[in-house]
Order: sequence, then structure tokens, then C-alpha cells
Amino acid sequence: MERILGRVLVIVPTYNERENLPVIAARLRAAVPDAHLLVADDNSPDGTGDVADELAAADDHVHVLHRPGKQGLGAAYIAGFRWGLAEGFDVMVEMDADGSHQPEELSKLLEALADGADLVIGSRWVPGGETVNWPAGRELLSRGANTYARLMLGVPVRDTTAGFRAYRASALEKIGLDDVRSEGYCFQVDLTLRTVRNGLRVAEVPIRFVERTAGASKMSRAIVAEALWRVTVWGVSGLPRRVRRTR
Repeated sequence: MERILGRVLVIVPTYNERENLPVIAARLRAAVPDAHLLVADDNSPDGTGDVADELAAADDHVHVLHRPGKQGLGAAYIAGFRWGLAEGFDVMVEMDADGSHQPEELSKLLEALADGADLVIGSRWVPGGETVNWPAGRELLSRGANTYARLMLGVPVRDTTAGFRAYRASALEKIGLDDVRSEGYCFQVDLTLRTVRNGLRVAEVPIRFVERTAGASKMSRAIVAEALWRVTVWGVSGLPRRVRRTR
């Protein structure tokens, strides 16, 4: 796979993931041995950064980006993308540290990327996708949010909020990162929309999403409110473009 795609970097943002990080790192290194792991830690009070340093000292495929404080998911990924681009990586992968994304499924995303996609999304809401141990309310919220985003933005993607995804470095360079200000799930919608509007190819592959068993979820009402507001603004501002396209 590396001969086809080049060097792969998996970016894992962390904030208080001391328990989960060693497990997810070991699973990733076993599942895709050629891939590198970058832990982007937001100065976790529980010492996650120290654990990451220990992992990096023992494995030259593990790297750590220490950030000064909790600045949000989007900012962590942007910092990780910039680090990866500067280091010459050809593929950048987003993956959570909490075990909800299965490292053993990463090869499916990379295969779809090798088939010609610019962005591959590990999707819960395409045929074959599933969620495990998710509360009914969370599933309803996710399905509803994704349906709203798809209709408002006119993007042919079933899971725009998904956080398990792989980008070609060339795609990230084309869509631009300098003016990205969105956070949380909205960040994922933002980059999906930018990818589609730049004429790049997006593919979805089904994944098994498992609710975390350790640590605390970062979901909040503020994150949901930001996503709803920004998607509405993007949808309204992009309406003239979609109307012209249908004429």
C-alpha cells in the first residue's frame, strides 16, 4: 500500500486520553505497520502527553505534537495536517483516541484512496456501516444532523460529521487550511464541503463505530449549536451556486 499511496500519517488528537492512547497506538501499529502515528496533545491534565512521549521514545513511527492547551478538535487536526505536510507525508488520516474508530478498518480507507479518491470517509450511515453501544438519542442526533447537512449543502455524502477519514496531502493543499475556523463535528462538515466544492472525489466506506468505554466524551451543546449555525450559513450562502448548476 505504501508503494501506491506514499507515506501515511495517522493524526490522533488527545485530551485526557491516558488510558486509551497506549491501546489504540498498539492496535494501529499492528493493523497498518507502515503508518506513522502523530499524537496531537492539548496539554492534557491527566498526563496523556507524557504517555505519548514514552510511546514515541520506544517507536520511531510514533511522534508527538505538544500544544499549549485545549484549543479544540479542528485546531488540533489543522496543526497535525501542517506538521504532516511539512514532514512530507502523502496521506493524512484522522482518527479518535477513544477506540470508537477501529484501527483494523484503516486499510479499507486506504484502499479506497488508492482507487482514486481524494478523501475517504469511514461512514456509519452507508449500507454496511453500524454503531455499537450508542444511545438512541445520539444516533438520532447524528442521523438528523447528517441529513440536514446533506440537504442544506447539496453534498452527496451520507456521513459528513464522521471523524474517521483519510485525505491525500494534495487534497488538503488544494482546499486550503488557512481560513478554517470551525471546530468539533462542524470541522468535519467544513472540510467535506471544501473538498466537494473543489471538484475532488469523495468516497465513503462502511465502518463499525463503537462507543468509548473509558474516558469522557467531548460532545457538548456548544458543539452542536456551532454545527447547526455554520451549516445553515454555508447552505444559504451556497444556494445561488446550486441553483445555477441546475439550470
